[in-house]
Amino acid sequence: MAEVRPYKELKASCLNMDGISKEEVDQHYGILYKGYVNKLNEIRQNLETVDYSAANQSYSALRAAKVDETFCLNGAKLHEWYFDNLGGKGGPATGRIRELIDRDFGSWERFELEFKATGMAVRGWAVLAYDLDDGKLHIYGQDAHNVGVPWGAYPLLILDVYEHAYGIDYGVKRAPYIDAFMKNIDWDEVNARLAKYNI
Repeated sequence: MAEVRPYKELKASCLNMDGISKEEVDQHYGILYKGYVNKLNEIRQNLETVDYSAANQSYSALRAAKVDETFCLNGAKLHEWYFDNLGGKGGPATGRIRELIDRDFGSWERFELEFKATGMAVRGWAVLAYDLDDGKLHIYGQDAHNVGVPWGAYPLLILDVYEHAYGIDYGVKRAPYIDAFMKNIDWDEVNARLAKYNI
C-alpha cells in the first residue's frame, strides 16, 4: 500500500504577520503547498502499479514518476519548513543559530547581506543549511525544488522566492517581500532544528 503524506498544520501565527498577508498565506499554503502533497500521494499510488520491466532512461512511466516524486516531495518539505520558520518576531538571530552565524559568516550583517542577495539571485529558494562534511553553515540557492542543494546539508532557514510567495502582496517586487520575510522569522524554530540535528 502506498505511503500517504498528510498535510502539515499551519501555525496560527503565520496568519498574522507583518508584511505578509493572510490572503497570500491562504493561497500559498492552502492551494499550492497542498497541491504538492496531493500530487506526491498520487505519484506514490501510481508507483504501486507501474511497469518496472519498461524502465528506460529516455522515457518511461517509472522515470517520470521518480523525477516528479522528488520534485513534489521537496516541494512539500520545503514549504513545510518555510511556513514553520515563519510567524516569529524576526530581527537578528538569537541563540545557537546566532553563534554559528557569527562564527561562519563573521557577523549578522554579512549573513543577512548574503542571504537576502541569494534570495534575489535565484528562481526558487534560498536555504541556510548546516553541512555535515565541513561542519559549517552555508547559504545555497535553488532554481527548482529538486535541484541545487548538496546531499548531507541540513536545512535550517528556508526562504521561498517563487512569485507565488509574494505576488499578491508585492506584485513582481521581490526585495520588499524578502524584507518582510526577515521581519517574521521564527528563530526558536530554527534553533529547534539545530537541536534536532544535535548541532
